[in-house]
Amino acid sequence: MSNRFKPKFNIKKGDSVVVITGDDKDPKKARKVLEVYPDEAKVLVEGVNIVTKHTKPSAQNTKGGIVKKEAPIHISNILLWDAKTGGATKVKRSRENGKLVRIAKKSGEEIK
Repeated sequence: MSNRFKPKFNIKKGDSVVVITGDDKDPKKARKVLEVYPDEAKVLVEGVNIVTKHTKPSAQNTKGGIVKKEAPIHISNILLWDAKTGGATKVKRSRENGKLVRIAKKSGEEIK
């Protein structure tokens, strides 16, 4: 992405989210966001998009072998988890006392 316009996303590190598309789709299971990559519009979600990586033996890893780890998925494939309604929700942003606040559209509650 270009540096001219910085993308704004409603997902932050540590949020509970729901995967709505893809192989790991589960609209009833909340998962945790481990990392957000705004330049690539991707997020790293716990237990989603597991890939296998073949590693050579090295000084740190003397065995080598196959390692399973999470890979980033596109931010459009997830929605924020609303604990009050028990499902996915979209996010509305509004200003309260000069501070930007995220509000769940389904329940109307503030997201911490």
